Amino acid sequence: MTAAHIYQRPFGELLRQWREHRRLSQLELSVQAEISTRHLSFLETGRANPSRDMVLHLAEHLDLPLRERNHLLLAGGYAPVYAESALDSPRMAAVCEAIRRLLTAHDPYPAVVVDRNWDLVDANAGIGLLSEGVDPDLLANVLRASLHPEGLAPHIVNLGEWRAHLLGRLRRQIAVTADPRLGELYKELCDYPCDQPEPEVELPGPGDILVPLRVRRAGRELSFFSIVATFGTPLDVTVSELMIESFYPADPDTAAYLRDTAS
Repeated sequence: MTAAHIYQRPFGELLRQWREHRRLSQLELSVQAEISTRHLSFLETGRANPSRDMVLHLAEHLDLPLRERNHLLLAGGYAPVYAESALDSPRMAAVCEAIRRLLTAHDPYPAVVVDRNWDLVDANAGIGLLSEGVDPDLLANVLRASLHPEGLAPHIVNLGEWRAHLLGRLRRQIAVTADPRLGELYKELCDYPCDQPEPEVELPGPGDILVPLRVRRAGRELSFFSIVATFGTPLDVTVSELMIESFYPADPDTAAYLRDTAS
């Protein structure tokens, strides 16, 4: 289903869809939003029309992403309030400069910036360590590049574990956004081959504190963990959907190798 189809649907139908997706009863949502159950029922059935403030109020209590708040406004007959700016627009200059500073400062460790579809927005020089040998056509999308058999997957020592981790992150993102494009990506990734068992639940082994990415590079095994950062107070759809993933050495040997390579 396209975004156009979503917000061309009646407001009440879209509101009910999001309420059910969040697994809330009318009573639960009405209590959270401090409105009567009768009024919420009238909004969902079309017997009452929402004010602009009511649309935003309900979107806040449904914890909708900014993009979906705009869709709900359009369905209610109101203009979107959250801009969606191109990254090369003047108003995004400060954001892009901050991202570039973060990426550059993180060298020689790998770091990438992706959008809501996991499409690559930017990366630093250090990412070359992970992207070397990956089919160039796959590099446009970080998840495809990671899990495709012509991507990084053959070089990942713990592919089953890392694949389960990435698919779990994607499932959680789909649960929040209900984005059908992400659902299609998830199905595609699940069809990629994997010759290792994939844990259903991430349970730590002795001494484990996180899931590492273990890759074979330059005749040795390197180990990384990652930190994901987002903008803390986004008021623009594009900014709200950017994710910066920074990789750090998970053991002293990997750290030493990266330092020696950089020098």
